[in-house]
Amino acid sequence: MADSERTLAHARALRSRGMAWMPPEGMPSATILDSWARCARAGLAIDGAPQRQVVEGMELARRREHAALVRRLAQAELETLSQQIAGSNFLLAFADRDGVILDLYADNRFAMSDADAGILAGSCWSEQLCGTNGLGTALATGAPVAVTGPEHYFLKLGDISCSAAPVRDALGEIVGVLDASSYYASRQQHTQVLVKMAATQIENSLLLQQMRSHLILALHPRAEFLATLSAGLLAFDERGRLLALNQRGTVLLSGLEARRGASFEELFGEPFDLMLARLHRQPELQLRDALGSSLVARVIARPLPQRPSSAAPSVAPAAALSGPSPAPLPEMLAEDASVAEACRVLRAAVAMRAPILIQGETGTGKELLARRAHELSGRRGEFVAVNCGALPAELFEAELFGYVGGAFTGARREGNAGLIASADGGSLLLDEVGELPLPLQAVLLRFLDDQLLRPVGGIAARKVDVQLLAASHVDLEAEVAARRFRDDLLYRLNTIKIALPPLRCRSDFALAVRSVLAGLDARAQISEAAIARLQRHGWPGNFRELRAVLTRMLLHRQGQVLTPDDVAAQLPAVAGLAGSALQRHGTELVLREYERCGRSVSRTSRQLGISRTTVYRHLREAADAALLRS
Repeated sequence: MADSERTLAHARALRSRGMAWMPPEGMPSATILDSWARCARAGLAIDGAPQRQVVEGMELARRREHAALVRRLAQAELETLSQQIAGSNFLLAFADRDGVILDLYADNRFAMSDADAGILAGSCWSEQLCGTNGLGTALATGAPVAVTGPEHYFLKLGDISCSAAPVRDALGEIVGVLDASSYYASRQQHTQVLVKMAATQIENSLLLQQMRSHLILALHPRAEFLATLSAGLLAFDERGRLLALNQRGTVLLSGLEARRGASFEELFGEPFDLMLARLHRQPELQLRDALGSSLVARVIARPLPQRPSSAAPSVAPAAALSGPSPAPLPEMLAEDASVAEACRVLRAAVAMRAPILIQGETGTGKELLARRAHELSGRRGEFVAVNCGALPAELFEAELFGYVGGAFTGARREGNAGLIASADGGSLLLDEVGELPLPLQAVLLRFLDDQLLRPVGGIAARKVDVQLLAASHVDLEAEVAARRFRDDLLYRLNTIKIALPPLRCRSDFALAVRSVLAGLDARAQISEAAIARLQRHGWPGNFRELRAVLTRMLLHRQGQVLTPDDVAAQLPAVAGLAGSALQRHGTELVLREYERCGRSVSRTSRQLGISRTTVYRHLREAADAALLRS
C-alpha cells in the first residue's frame, strides 16, 4: 500500500469526521489505514451506510451445513464468551469465510445506534460491502483486528467497537471468523484477548478433529505449557511426514522448513521410527529441533492399531493431560573466568533476594544460569520461565496473570491461575524481556511494583512471593534510548546485572565443545584439529548453534573420531567479504519486509518465517551500519 494512498484515505476520514477527531488510542494502525484505502478504492462513501446483503432460508441453511464442524466448535466458544463478558452490552457473531453471519449471541441491552446497521443472521459483513469493520477486515487481512469506534470506515458505525479473529482449519485455510462487538463507550480491553483465545481454541479443536486418524504431538519448550493455548500442535502421517500444524507450531519451529510434507527427521534430526519407539516407553519426550532448540513433546492423539478404517480413533483433550517433572538440570560450565565471576555474583544476589538481570547473546546459557539461581535460592516453589518473545502478545497477559471465567478445555469455567501463580514461593524468569511490546511492559511494571496478582477480567488481587529473574539478548539501555523499552521497568529489573560472554570469546571453548558432544553421545570423540577448526567460526547462535552443528557431524561422520573434514562438511568456510555481502543482503531483505509490514517486528517475523530475535538482530545491524556511515 503506497503511503500516498494511506494518507489520502486518512485525510478523507479526518475531514468527514471533523478535524478534531482522533481515537483515544492515538493514530490508527497501519491495518486500519490500509483498510480505509481499500474502501476508498472500492468507491465507498464515508458518510454512506453499509450495503445490506442478506441470505435467508435455504441458502443460509446450506451455508450452516457446509460449515457444520467449525460452526459446532464456534458455538461452544460463543457460549463461553457470552458468560465471560456478560453485562458489557455485547454482540457476538460467527461468520463463514465469505463474511456471512451464521450465528449471533447478544446481550439483551445491546442495541445498535442505527437501525440500518443490519447485524443479523444471514447478513454479509465483508469489507467490500460494509467498509472497515472487525469481521470484514479480519477476513480481508487474515489476521486478528480491533476496530475501535470512529476507526470504522462508515460514520454510522462510529458508536460501536469490535474485535475479530479469523479461524483456520488444519491446512491453514480460513473457514470462518469470530467477532465481539460492543458500544464504543463500554468496550473492554481484554475482549480482544478473549476473542483471539477463542479462535485459537477452535483452531486447535478443528485440527484434532480433522487429523484424528493421525499422530498428533503437542510441543513447547516447557512441559507445563503443553496444556495451554501456547502449545504447538503437529500432525504426522504413518511415514513421519508433517500433515498439519497450528499457528503456535509454526512460531515454535520458526527458522525451520516446517512445511507440510516435511519429514520428522528434517525437523528434529531423529528418525521417526526411533521417536515412535521412545513413545512406547514414555508419554512425554525431550526433542531437539534441527537448530538445536530443546522442546518437550506429548502425544495427544494417535491412530489405534488394528482399528477398522471406517472408525475414528478417540482424541484426548490437550488440557486434560499432565506430564512428569522436568529433566534434571545439566551442569553449568564455568571454567571461563568471566563465567565463574557471573556464578559468584549470582550466589550473592540470590542470598539478598535481589532482582537479577542476565544479559547475553542468544544461546549463551541465560536460562541455565537462571535455573542455577533458583537452585541456589533454596526456594521450595517452582521455577517458571516465561519467554516473552515466544508467547503471543495477545495471550501474554492472560497466560501470565491468569484469567477468571474459564479459557481452556477441561477447566474453562474455573478459569486459569496463570504462570505467575505457579511460581509463587519459587522463581520467575522473564526470558527475552526486551521483546515485550510497550503496552505489556506497563502491565508487567505494575506487578513488579507490588507483586499483586490481578487475573484478567477479575477484580480481586492477591500477593505472591517470587524471586524475580529477567534475561535479554538485546542492550536494554539502548532500547530505552530508542524508546522501545520503558526506563522505569529497566530500573526495576536491573538491580543486579550479570553478563554472559559469547561462545567465541570463552577461554574454555575446547571444554565447551567436549561437554556438548558428551551430552549428545557419551562415546563420541573429536580431534584437537577439529576443535581448532570449530573455534574459527563466529558462532552467532552460541551453544544452541554448536549443539546443532555437532549433531549434524555425528549423523554424517566418516569415522570414529570427528575430524576437520567432518567440521568442513557441516560448517563450510565462508570468505569474510562474501559473508558480509550475504549478511548485508539478508539485512536488506528484512528491512524491506519490516517497512512493508508497517514497522511491525511480529508481522515481519511471520511473513519471513524467522524468529523475532532474528528480526531484531538485523535491525540492530542496519542501525550500526548507518551510524558508521554517518
